[in-house]
Amino acid sequence: MTNKTAATRYARAILDVAIKEKANLEQIEQDLADFAALLDAQPLLKKVLLNPAVPVPRKRAAVVDLMKLAKVSPMVSKLLVLLAERDRLVLMPDLVDSYRDRLADYRQIVRAEVTTAAPLAPERVQQIQKSLADVTGRSVTLKTRVDPSIVGGLVAKVGSVVYDASVTGQLQKLKDSLLENV
Repeated sequence: MTNKTAATRYARAILDVAIKEKANLEQIEQDLADFAALLDAQPLLKKVLLNPAVPVPRKRAAVVDLMKLAKVSPMVSKLLVLLAERDRLVLMPDLVDSYRDRLADYRQIVRAEVTTAAPLAPERVQQIQKSLADVTGRSVTLKTRVDPSIVGGLVAKVGSVVYDASVTGQLQKLKDSLLENV
């Protein structure tokens, strides 16, 4: 089983339990992200907790001590101790990403990225966001990007679906069409 798959299972489990227990889902996300950030900010701690040569009981004890100092939800605390017991703390970055994806799915929110050749006015961003919400039937959180190489139009990526309405994309389709008929 890959790390991504294992992280997804842990993320699904903690989200399911959190929903059942009516816990603060955003707080759980924050607690998980904070622990992952702590590992990144403290290279020595990260090296010890992720090193396979360090005995698992020591890793567990270190995480238990950290949980006593940290103000995290009991649910997250139990998960982190469990990950330490199973020597799976290496999953933290993927677990945070997977939890965020599952939480967005649960909240009926889809992430979208729109790339344009020039910056968009705020009103236009709202129009695009509304259009994408109508197409997907979900709330949309929109991130915008500027890439002058697309010349004009826009490229919208919603989840894994790409809508290419750029000038460059249209020219490429025209070129492909012309080459097929030769």
